[in-house]
Amino acid sequence: MDRFAVTYRLVAGSRADAEELAEAIALEDTVEIPRDVVPKGYIEDVVLGRVLDLVQVDDTVWRARVGYHIDAVGRELLQFINVMLGNASILKGVKAIDLTPNVEVRTRFPGARFGAEGIRSLTGRAAGGYICPVVKPQGSSPETLARFCYLTARAGADIVKEDHGLANQDAAPFRERVRIGAEAVNRANAERAEAGDTSRALFFANIGGHGDQVRELACYARDAGAGGVLLIPGLFGFDAINRLAQDTEFNLPIMAHPSHLGPYVLTPDQGYGHGMLFGQMMRLAGADISVFPNYGGRFGFSLDECAEIADACRSEGGIGRAILPSPGGGMSPERLPDMSAQYGPDCVFLLGGSLLRHGESVGEAIKACRATI
Repeated sequence: MDRFAVTYRLVAGSRADAEELAEAIALEDTVEIPRDVVPKGYIEDVVLGRVLDLVQVDDTVWRARVGYHIDAVGRELLQFINVMLGNASILKGVKAIDLTPNVEVRTRFPGARFGAEGIRSLTGRAAGGYICPVVKPQGSSPETLARFCYLTARAGADIVKEDHGLANQDAAPFRERVRIGAEAVNRANAERAEAGDTSRALFFANIGGHGDQVRELACYARDAGAGGVLLIPGLFGFDAINRLAQDTEFNLPIMAHPSHLGPYVLTPDQGYGHGMLFGQMMRLAGADISVFPNYGGRFGFSLDECAEIADACRSEGGIGRAILPSPGGGMSPERLPDMSAQYGPDCVFLLGGSLLRHGESVGEAIKACRATI
């Protein structure tokens, strides 16, 4: 019987304790009843999770692989996540670090609509990395933000992304801000085309609002001329991304932001592995671009953790299309050579507050970034 598998990092003092913890995960994430009362037949043979193997890593760390049948999931992403790390997330010493999908998972959860190849097509950037300035700070007027959009897009930026802190504040209400920001980027694109540039910038609007407004606001952004949207799964949930990604009427790429997800990865013994959360989970949900804190920035991710994320975004064994990693968080143009060498051309390089130092000359900074990568 073919099952998809989740690998967990376990903290246990002995093999017996590790075996008990692994069996607890298999129970808790599926039937959630004592093992001795699991009904014989279909529920025991199919629905119940199954410990596939257990390997000791060091004195107190083990890796357990638990197999799950698609019947325990059904057809909804929320239950898929609930099976992978539902009640098990409340058990001490359990961290989900890898997902091995099977055919049924790939069929029911196809992943990104555009992925890395789709973003290449939409931007017309045939090769090389993507320059992505971040529109900020909150408290600015829509006109000030739109001016930044125009200057960076006109200079050759590939993706002009609103900051995740731009929601629906009074200083720059969502609809007004997105409308004139999209207009500014599209005007820059028209001027680029007149000058012979075959590439174009995509304006990604950050979706704020309430949970039941995600589709409405995303479609407003699309109709206003945005080329994509930014969503925060740590606030709206992974299913918000998934619903938009599978919506054929919406049909724009989605960038996922890591805000509010830090507690899931920052402790060694709980939550998710970096690559699983920011790579595999984002692909599963349907994001086309996954933003994460770069090493050497202000958030403290290591080089190995960032490499793990980038690998999970691009792996041929992942769900659906490969997606683009997008490292950021305190990055400056001076870091681009190092980042380009580390991540290669299939990467969205996020540049935020450091660009604001250039004021009206920010376009020159963007051109220098383009030349660098």
